[in-house]
Amino acid sequence: MTTRTAPGRSSLGASLIAAAVFAAAVTAAALIGVLSSPGTAGDYAALQQPPWAPPSWLFGPVWTVLYAMIALSGWLVWRERRWRGARTELSLFAVQLVLNAAWTPLFFAAGLRGTALVDIVLLVVTLSVTIVLFSRVSRWAAALLVPYWAWTVFATALNFSIWQLNTGG
Repeated sequence: MTTRTAPGRSSLGASLIAAAVFAAAVTAAALIGVLSSPGTAGDYAALQQPPWAPPSWLFGPVWTVLYAMIALSGWLVWRERRWRGARTELSLFAVQLVLNAAWTPLFFAAGLRGTALVDIVLLVVTLSVTIVLFSRVSRWAAALLVPYWAWTVFATALNFSIWQLNTGG
């Protein structure tokens, strides 16, 4: 006896595998940042910062929650349409993860604060388009990315300010 799933829906096994893939992709993006520059807290503390800069201890908890929401968001879109039905949406999702993963090595490991600023601006743009496209597939998936978008916009302003304060620009 074979069980069929509704169109656009996947079997439990495929759904769990997809959830694991999204979790692994997001974890890989996070680990690139952590492993590329293990001394980020000290590096961050050594930089001239604007008075509104958050303390370094806040970034870990915030990013942990955001990464879980990012993975869930991607999985929800995949679950609704799979790869064939959401190729553009999931491709942009992958692009924003790559841009996300590139930021910490650029900003901290390489000290390229201006290049990191370009990267994060591209991330905000890509993430904005991703949210719009995700909203056409799943409002929950789009909503899960909004806190990430807001934090990234804030981080863009912080990146710009730190770049200016530390280059005399």
